[in-house]
Amino acid sequence: MNRKINRYRRKRLAATSSPGPALRSRSLAERAYLEIRDQILKGELPVGIALSRRKLADELKVSVPPVMEALQRLEREGLVESRPRVGTRVRLPTRQDVEDRSQVREALETQAARLFAVRASRSEKKELQRMGRRVDQLYAASEKSSDRDFLFSVNTYHMKLHLRIAEGARCPALRDAIEKEQVLIFNWLFDTAVKRRALGSDFHARLTNAMAAGSPANADAAMRRHIRHGLIEVLAGLARLPDPGRNKTSWRHRRTANTK
Repeated sequence: MNRKINRYRRKRLAATSSPGPALRSRSLAERAYLEIRDQILKGELPVGIALSRRKLADELKVSVPPVMEALQRLEREGLVESRPRVGTRVRLPTRQDVEDRSQVREALETQAARLFAVRASRSEKKELQRMGRRVDQLYAASEKSSDRDFLFSVNTYHMKLHLRIAEGARCPALRDAIEKEQVLIFNWLFDTAVKRRALGSDFHARLTNAMAAGSPANADAAMRRHIRHGLIEVLAGLARLPDPGRNKTSWRHRRTANTK
């Protein structure tokens, strides 16, 4: 009797400890989502380029369904777009996209800046100032580099800096909103698309010094200037980018050429 009970317990343990097909599928879709998103942010999949689900699946060494799920998620987030009987491509941002995202980012991050100035501890403010100087150093180095992995690491650290401000604001809902709205991801995408890197030798040091000074009004103003800096340059750069998907025939042709 005891042997039967032990066998039953072992079966139950195995059933609960090993992931089922649905969980494994979600894990593959999550991995596909992150890898495709990272390729977009690195510029390896530039804005406007047609995407082949089969080719992506082969490159990522997964089946097509997880890639389809990943692309659907990226489409909901606004990073890719699909057209019936034409295909899927990395979304080419419009002027309205850039302006709207900038306004949302300004609303969220200026409030985070005001709260950080008042609520962050002295050690958090000193850490933020160190991060600001480090971001400036990294951006200066990136101006002479074409290494996409290095540029990816620079942008990742830059995003970490802005999220640290939101964390120091002591308002989890505000930090979650900044992450959920992906305002930093889109800023990254826009800068990558137009290859904007020159920001000034103390661009982030000035911002973080204003955060550390303790004045909510000055922190708000500094963040507002920071976000608006280069907006016209980005808009002009995106307007100059060719749109390979403007003509449906050419988009379909590129998609067919990329499909195995």
